[in-house]
Amino acid sequence: MPQDRRNDYDVTNTVQVSNPAAVRDAVHELFFQTFPGTSFDKLWLAFYDFERLFTGRYPGYKGCDTTYHDMQHTLDMTLALARLVAGYERSVEPPDRLGAARAQMAIITSLFHDSGYIRHEERDSEFSNGAEFTLYHVSRSADFLRRYLPDLGLAKDVGVSSMIVHFTGYELDLDNIELDDPRDIICGHLIGTADLIAQMADRCYLEKCRDRLYKEFVVGGVAVERASPGQYMVRYKSGKDLLQKTPAFYQQVMRERLNSKFNRVYRYMEVLYDGHNPYIEAIRSNIMHLVRILETGDWSLLRREPAFFLGIANAVQDIEQLVAKQLASFKGSAIASNNPLVMPV
Repeated sequence: MPQDRRNDYDVTNTVQVSNPAAVRDAVHELFFQTFPGTSFDKLWLAFYDFERLFTGRYPGYKGCDTTYHDMQHTLDMTLALARLVAGYERSVEPPDRLGAARAQMAIITSLFHDSGYIRHEERDSEFSNGAEFTLYHVSRSADFLRRYLPDLGLAKDVGVSSMIVHFTGYELDLDNIELDDPRDIICGHLIGTADLIAQMADRCYLEKCRDRLYKEFVVGGVAVERASPGQYMVRYKSGKDLLQKTPAFYQQVMRERLNSKFNRVYRYMEVLYDGHNPYIEAIRSNIMHLVRILETGDWSLLRREPAFFLGIANAVQDIEQLVAKQLASFKGSAIASNNPLVMPV
């Protein structure tokens, strides 16, 4: 009888995506199969530096304190990206393939796509939590990559990496991103797709949205936004309200993004799984489960308690206090948002 999928394992229940070494080894195997004989040294170093950054051991940085965008999310997304790259390389003609150097750049970009949430000890001293950067964290990630890649000996990748990381966010109009080589745009599509499908296929996605993402949205000024003095705009009243709007987000935003903006590159996952796509199947299962909950009103069906993988000891308690303080500060009249579906995750 197959083992139930564990909370911190990938969709295939074979890779512990809370463990940087386990994900590094899985990515190494995919990279070696796809690009035989190519050095993995820079990717090994990138995984090492990623773990140091998120656990608070990277010089000048405090570590991860965003409870939704934690270490597990990035590792899960990076594994999905490596699988998409492998599937893509096996599916296209030689002139269209990314090649080892470009694939390496894409994987490193995915490892640091949420580095913008990590607070710098000096530059960000006035901030209390990385979620405060929600609305512009991708631009901060691009800045981190501009500083980091030359240290890794990859200064040549700065221009492309700092642009394609924006495919994971909503700060730039993706149609306006122009790159000289179409294969770089494909890397952006693969990265944006991996970011979406990995988090929405998470076994505890629904619980994490309700209990963690909502709190990040409060701290980041997404859930409730000050419209004018004495007035504020409410996008999400609570974690449950966020989940109630999630099916519409899935139908209107996520599917359009995957199919149109990212040109359906999620299909390349099927090459590795005999025509199946375990990520898309898990996402549909999550959404169907959510619809059942919304139809029955039985919220007790959301009972999973995933672990946290953070770099700051009191981060969970700290964000609870920040959320309570933020919500208590809103006094005046509330305005319902006309656009509640924007989820910059």
